Amino acid sequence: MLPTMNTLNALFALVDTYCGHVGIAEATLSSQLFSDGKRLKALRAGKDVGARRLERAILWLDEHWPDGCEWPEGVMRPLTAERFDAMFENLERAISE
Repeated sequence: MLPTMNTLNALFALVDTYCGHVGIAEATLSSQLFSDGKRLKALRAGKDVGARRLERAILWLDEHWPDGCEWPEGVMRPLTAERFDAMFENLERAISE
């Protein structure tokens, strides 16, 4: 099992994977995520971003993740309502068996 990534490193892993798979520049994705084409570069250079903006960026990536692109290992997917419901459906099925 991999150690847990911090949220910023998780974002960078998602960005690298997404940009590589889709074939877009990081600045283009940065504009999508933060309405600022330089924000990701600034984050990599040690600048900060608010927790809510970071969470929204990861949720955007989850919602727009390309088919056939593997989610990076060690990065947890956001717990959406659909995933939450599926977890309990699987648990109920396992208990009833």
